[in-house]
Amino acid sequence: MEFISTRGKVEKIGFLDAVLMGLADDGGLLIPSEIPQVSASKLKEWSQLSYQDLAYEIFSLYIGEEIPKNELKQLIAESYATFRDPEVTPVRKITDKLYVLELFHGPTFAFKDVALQFLGNLYAYISKKQNEIINILGATSGDTGASAIEGVRGKEGIRICILHPHQKVSKVQELQMTTVHDENVMNLAVKGTFDDCQGMIKDLFADTVFKNQYHLRAINSINFARILAQTVYYFYAYFKVQNADEQKVNFSVPTGNFGDIFAGYLAKRMGLPVNKLILATNENNILERFIKEGVYKPGQFHMTYSPSMDIQVASNFERYLYYLLDENAELVASLMAQFKKEGQITINQENLAKTQELFAAHGVMGAECLQTISAYYQQHQYLLDPHTACGVAAFEQCNGSDEVCITLSTAHPAKFNESIERCNIEQTYPEQIKQLFDKPQYQQVVDNDQDEVVELLKKFFV
Repeated sequence: MEFISTRGKVEKIGFLDAVLMGLADDGGLLIPSEIPQVSASKLKEWSQLSYQDLAYEIFSLYIGEEIPKNELKQLIAESYATFRDPEVTPVRKITDKLYVLELFHGPTFAFKDVALQFLGNLYAYISKKQNEIINILGATSGDTGASAIEGVRGKEGIRICILHPHQKVSKVQELQMTTVHDENVMNLAVKGTFDDCQGMIKDLFADTVFKNQYHLRAINSINFARILAQTVYYFYAYFKVQNADEQKVNFSVPTGNFGDIFAGYLAKRMGLPVNKLILATNENNILERFIKEGVYKPGQFHMTYSPSMDIQVASNFERYLYYLLDENAELVASLMAQFKKEGQITINQENLAKTQELFAAHGVMGAECLQTISAYYQQHQYLLDPHTACGVAAFEQCNGSDEVCITLSTAHPAKFNESIERCNIEQTYPEQIKQLFDKPQYQQVVDNDQDEVVELLKKFFV
């Protein structure tokens, strides 16, 4: 399998080189040169597999012979041995129409663990095999940081620096990142928004001289390995829910950066018979506006009850744009340049119709989010975190009468007790989270100033 850039200015490269490059050197995002196709008979075979074996089959389509089979199986086994549920991502039936895909059984109680336990082990594998220096640089709206740090903390040959928006993540998210005291970990709390942090990361990766000099590697979902790992649970969940009645199966996905829902789009393009992808967001609803109106334009930033989706500029949107525009890299590059200059992209009615054929969207306001948490706790004795609640609210708005829906549960509710308390619900913290409150924190608060961040990186990534 070879990988190319959405902007068309990068020579074809292999999977491992794509992992190391992260953001494409032309500023675009790396994607497979062609999407592997999975036949109906192959899907039937896969439906009987364990999560780990299914991951192996899907990963193999993109990795090829670059990692020997036995070593890839070992990487997968190590990555998912850290999960508390033997199914890795179990599916719970809530009603006849609604299922919840629990993605929070990893070490940091968030869906990012599914990809970042694998990517962390993959980076360690590459570092050892190729004698590569791995300096990981990432930004987080809350969950990526803790998952990434957990995946590589203490590992030889790897350093990691994570930027997060100061006082704009939940307390548990902050503690999960900043109570880690390993020498290879640095946390920077930026006085700004996640978009500010993400913007710095993309600028630094686009500076190929700086990127290569300091051996920068990406942990955010700009790295295709993240998308690949997340694709697996769409197949796994579909196989668990699809029944003899052959009802149409939708997925409702809480998303701010378009990465998790793009993984679902990739699964559908591979041949998984998904009906609709329902995009759930909050008051920061740039993606909802795009799907409903065809206009991609950031609005005013809002702090919400679902802070991991407090994002205005979605990194992975460019990957979808590439396929929407019939893989026209030159047009994608032109539109992204226009977006950087003018702050807006508008698609024509034909492409809007194509988008709406596959996607539905609902922006969930704060009151609706809390109301959904309360209702499902009272009626079904199931506690939703605020992001999953947005997904369930979007299911209620967008699901058809002859359809079933799998809502992605992206985090354990204990990570967002600030929102749960507003519903007058008292929850019990898992022991691993309870212990965080007694630990000292290690972080540096910095201005929203790229030069200041760069100086700190130069000292850390020596």
